Amino acid sequence: MRRPFEQIVAEYGPMVLRVCRAVLGPQDAEDAWSETFVSALKAYPDLPPDANVEAWLVTIAHRKSVDVTRAAARRPTPVETLPERPGVTGRPEDWDGDLWRALKALPARQRQAVAYHYLAGLPYKEIAALCGGSTDAARRAAADGIKTLRGTYPRLTDQSGVTR
Repeated sequence: MRRPFEQIVAEYGPMVLRVCRAVLGPQDAEDAWSETFVSALKAYPDLPPDANVEAWLVTIAHRKSVDVTRAAARRPTPVETLPERPGVTGRPEDWDGDLWRALKALPARQRQAVAYHYLAGLPYKEIAALCGGSTDAARRAAADGIKTLRGTYPRLTDQSGVTR
């Protein structure tokens, strides 16, 4: 006969909370603990009678802790001051003119590789598929483009904070 789930929670609840606290810290541990037991409750009827309940619950707690960590990584981070808002049209003339001139001076493949990788976040494999060529060629074009930009687009600031 299967033990009532309330007994499982009473017996293993403190251990699961300790695991969640050790993995996540005190702020997120209780949420992960709750999610662990909600998931366990749903799966408990299908648990084999000879299963190691403690290991089963630790596995669920681990997975819920990973979920909480991933969710926290996706949440925005509060900052004291907001960054300047980018242009809403996305047109080059709304950008810093010097930067656009420096980008425009790059060969087309380098400019595309820099834009697709550093601005759009595409992996080099997808850049190679878009532009033609190999993954290594896309990586090289982006690296060469950044190297050129570092030399042609210096942002020099004097002591007063004025960009020149």
